[in-house]
Parts: sequence; C-alpha cells; structure tokens
Amino acid sequence: MVPRKREAYRESGARVKRTGHLLVVLLAAMTAWGVPARATVIPETWPDGEALQGVRGESITFPTRSPFTPGATKDHPLGSAKGLGTLFMPKNASPTNKVPAVVMLHGSAGVIGAREYTYGQQFAAMGFAALVIDSFGARRDRATDFIGRLMEITETMLVADAYAGLEYLAKRGDVDAARVALAGFSYGGMATTFAAYRQIAETLGINGGRFAGHVAFYGPCIARFTDSRTTAAPLLFLSGSADAIVDPERCEEIAGDLRKGGSSVEIVVYPGAYHQWDGARSGPRNIGRNLAPCRFLVEPDGTVVDRQTPFTMNGPFTRKLILGLCTNSEGYLIGRDDEVRARSNRDFGRFLRHVFRL
Repeated sequence: MVPRKREAYRESGARVKRTGHLLVVLLAAMTAWGVPARATVIPETWPDGEALQGVRGESITFPTRSPFTPGATKDHPLGSAKGLGTLFMPKNASPTNKVPAVVMLHGSAGVIGAREYTYGQQFAAMGFAALVIDSFGARRDRATDFIGRLMEITETMLVADAYAGLEYLAKRGDVDAARVALAGFSYGGMATTFAAYRQIAETLGINGGRFAGHVAFYGPCIARFTDSRTTAAPLLFLSGSADAIVDPERCEEIAGDLRKGGSSVEIVVYPGAYHQWDGARSGPRNIGRNLAPCRFLVEPDGTVVDRQTPFTMNGPFTRKLILGLCTNSEGYLIGRDDEVRARSNRDFGRFLRHVFRL
C-alpha cells in the first residue's frame, strides 16, 4: 500500500473509532436522561425460520367492554368484559428502553398461527412488542361457531378490545404508548379502520390513548361515517386485485372520507392476490358468503344504519337480517401467497418506520 493510501486508511479508522466512542457516550446519556434508545430495526426481509426459534408469546388478560354498536357503549363500562391476548415482547424492552408496539385484530376465522402469531414473533425479533388480541376467544359465552361469532361479536367489540389493549400496553412501563400502531386482518381490518375515526376514539378510547397509525389488511369497505373527522393518524390499506370481498371503488370513497377528516391514506393493491395471502398454507379456495355488496352508515350518535333497507343494526336479530339480505352467495377466494406476503411485509415495514419515527 502506498504511504498516502495507508495514511488515509489510518485517518478513516480513527474517525470510525471516534464515532464509535461518541455513540457509546450518546446511548449512555440517553439512558441516563430517560430517553429510549431506539434499537428497533425493520429490514426489507423479515426474520423467519430459525431466527424465530425461542420467541414465545405470553397469554395476558385486560379489562375491556362489549358494546354491540358504538351507540351502545354507555351501557357497557370498561371492565364489564375481560379481554384476552398473546403478548410478544423483545428482550431489550425495559422502562429505560421503551419499545414501539403493534396491536393486531384477527379476521372472521379467528387468530391464525401462521398469520398473527408469526407476525408477533417477527415483530419481537425485530425489537418491538406485539399484542395479538383474541376477541372471539374472550367471548366464547356468546358464540363459538363461525356464523354465530359473526352475528354476536361485532366490529365494535374488536375496536373496544383494541383500545383496551392500547391502555394495557401504556401501563406496562416498557412500551412507548405514543408509538403503538393498530393492524387488522379482514374482519379486523374493518375494525382497524373504524378505530381511526374521532367519534370512535372518543367513545371507546381510554385516558386519551390514540394509535400512531392504522393498517387494514384486505378489510371489506362496507361502512361509511357521517362524521368523517379522524384522529389524524395515517392509514395504510393493503388488498389484492383478485379479492372479490374488497370493493375498490368503495374503498376509494372511504379513503376520501378519511382524507377529508384529517388523515393521510395510502392504498396498495397487489396484482393477482387473493384474500388472506398471509394465512395458512393452502391453494385458492372459495368462501361462501360475500359482504362486498353491503352498505352501512355510522351516524354521529353511533347508530349503525343499513343504507339498502329501513333497518337499524341494534342486535343479533337485525344484524342477521341485514347481512342475510345484503350478502351474496358468489363468495370470494382465499389463498396464501408467500411472494405477496414478502411484498406486504416491505410495505407494512415502511409504514411502521414512518409512524414509529425510526
């Protein structure tokens, strides 16, 4: 090596060494001042396989409520029901290193190990917390079969659990309550969108808690709000072009409402993808009933009105009647697609980097 290059390398090494010393001092100062050292990293390719070995979730419970519709919340005080979930925590979480978190809401099939639990493990491996909420499991006294759960356990109950889960995380001391995102899948995707409206946050939120961002995976777009004001948190809609339960025109209308209400909204559509591309491993198969034709309106007092009949949804009977009239029997296809999942991971990760300020 010529002398000039050798000196350049020596000077470069000295700069790296000085920078390393400065980083150590800075991290130590941040800890002393109570500022969280943000070690969370969301790579383009998420950890999988052996990288998730040893990452385990812990079953937890928390006080929640079970209003059938937003308008019924006053009759269901916090603590009148018990929430159920599985918490995945990174090893580095502590009161001096509070980590961001994601709360997840399942779809109509309930919690799926290949989906919610795998995401939970991946999040913990990347350095932040994940709370998988089981709204169906916590309400087995109401219904246990597929149709019964959809009639008795509503999107409003899932939203109530989401805000109760946020309050649980805020009280832990090792989670940064200002950096908690809400993600939902299908049925849970609808609830995730509901949670972004201001009237829902004010009705079901606890101690002023709000989510930093909302991610709806293939959530049917069937309900619009008369009052479109939002919490101002950004939203990300992810769907497949071959998913018949997601009406793209309707989703654009709802996205327009949310934008007018104060939130930024991004819609990502994956060409050729079916519903539930990140679920259990199986080829495309048909699901019997399709909600896409349904049209609901949520009024400022929380009343849910069917826009195609004179009925108001105020209990299991009217819900069954309304859904029976608006759904069609053509169904929709679901099917896992690992390539689409990898793409949605990248989009999900990009969104989280933004809302978590990483």
